[in-house]
Amino acid sequence: MLNVVFLTNSWLTSFNQPGLCITMAMLLHYFLLAAFTWMCLESVHFYLAIVKVFNVYVPKYILKCCIAGWGIPAIVITLVLIINKDFYGNGSLSKSHPYSNFCWIQDNTVFYISVVAYFFLIFLMNTAMFITVLLQIHSVKTRTQKTSRFWKR
Repeated sequence: MLNVVFLTNSWLTSFNQPGLCITMAMLLHYFLLAAFTWMCLESVHFYLAIVKVFNVYVPKYILKCCIAGWGIPAIVITLVLIINKDFYGNGSLSKSHPYSNFCWIQDNTVFYISVVAYFFLIFLMNTAMFITVLLQIHSVKTRTQKTSRFWKR
């Protein structure tokens, strides 16, 4: 959906309908945050599969992942809309981007908080999960080598 909204954004912006532009910008923002959130959920799943292999049962795991994957971005979008729906709009109407014909976030502060900071937090989470998984794999490998040496003797 992110790709579809991104590819149709410029075309739909050409109709010069403010409501349509706000909707497209909001959908683009939502699906971008949803992609980031699902990427984070993949790292959590990777952690559970590699590090916490045994005795891991999360009741209604898929339901919880879906609520987090689709719900957290919806909360962010709702907060932005509650604060000011005019944060979304046509880039060609702003003085900083006079030739842009694209509906997106107009305020730099909102962009840095709701997109860049969001991505940065997910990137930190994914990095932490990746390092934890690597350490777990390394410790398993080390234990296997020690056991192998013991049996060879």
